[in-house]
Order: sequence, then C-alpha cells, then structure tokens
Amino acid sequence: MSETAKTPADFWFDPLCPWAWMTSRWMLEVEKVRPVEVRWHVMSLAVLNEDRLDELPEEYRELLKTAWGPVRVCIAAEQQHGSEVLGPLYTALGTRFHNRGLERTRETIVDALAEAGLPAELADAADSDAYDKELRASHKEGIDLVGQEVGTPVIAVPGHDGEQIAFFGPVVTPAPKGEEAAKLWDGTLMVASIPGFYEIKRTRTQGPIFD
Repeated sequence: MSETAKTPADFWFDPLCPWAWMTSRWMLEVEKVRPVEVRWHVMSLAVLNEDRLDELPEEYRELLKTAWGPVRVCIAAEQQHGSEVLGPLYTALGTRFHNRGLERTRETIVDALAEAGLPAELADAADSDAYDKELRASHKEGIDLVGQEVGTPVIAVPGHDGEQIAFFGPVVTPAPKGEEAAKLWDGTLMVASIPGFYEIKRTRTQGPIFD
C-alpha cells in the first residue's frame, strides 16, 4: 500500500442501533485524522435475533418489530444504486432516528431517502422480502468475522499479515472527535490485532449522547 493510499475500514451497521450510530460518527472523525476510508455494509439485528426472540426482554422484542424495514431499504438502495449510497443514506436515517427521535415510519424513511438523493420508491422495500437474500448475505459476511455473540457494529481492517482484523464496537459515548478519535482508533487496532485477545468491557453508566 502506497503512502497516499487509505486503509479500508469495512463497517457493518443496522440503522436501528443507537450505539452503532455513535461508533459510525466516530469513524467519520477517524477519516479526518487517519488515512482511513470507511466502506459501509448492512447487517441486521432482526436477522441476528430471529431464532432467539423468546430469550429476549419484551421491550427489545418490541423494538425488533420495526427492525426489518430500515435494513431492507438500505440493502435495496445498495442493490439498485451501488454501495456508495449507503453512507449518505445511513447518515440521513440515523440523524432522524437517533438525533431527532423520529419514528421509523415510511414518511421518515422517504424523507431520509430524499436527503440522500435516492428515489422515494425505495421505501417500498421496507415491507418486501425481495432483497432478503442479499441482506442475509451481507449480514453473514460481517457477523462471520466476529461470531454470533455480538451485534452491530462490526468493523474489519486489513492486518499487516494480510488477514483481516475484525471486532465488534467499540461502544463509546459521546463520539470522540479530533485527536481523541485518533487515539481510540490507534488503541482499538492495537488490542484487536493481538492474537487471542477477545474483550475489554465495563458497565455503561450513561446512554448515547447525540451531538
């Protein structure tokens, strides 16, 4: 890789998840301070949890009832208009769902599509299984890198030996900016690249801070 080339960072997201949203906003900061280019991919909390709904809290089961629509719209947009539309569409959806607290309705999705420069008809995909095969394939590609015991986001970057370094998270709030974003990126890659390293964790004491 040349000095001017950017490191690809593959990022799997479900627009439903506020913590993935926080991580994604951090990654946009990382792009400003490190030679990194984020490549967006869709994964699905609905797919991840479809075989274990009985084990989940009722509140989370209710949340998942609205999980199919947004990811189906995202995968339809990617299939019809290319992967480059996913970043702008994710930003438009996430801003509405999380920062503005809007309901995950067709109206909200259509508004997000318009902001991303995409046709309103893509909202029809929310209630269709036409692209579920592609959705499941995209989800599987990401989740297979880290295993079934995590959620969204999943990030993967090429390691020095050519093998991918993949991990769930990091879970952080608020999204670090500037040098703090760079420090978190450098540190995350450092620990994730150690063979046999699996987890650092502490109890969350606050929810996502959207700014």
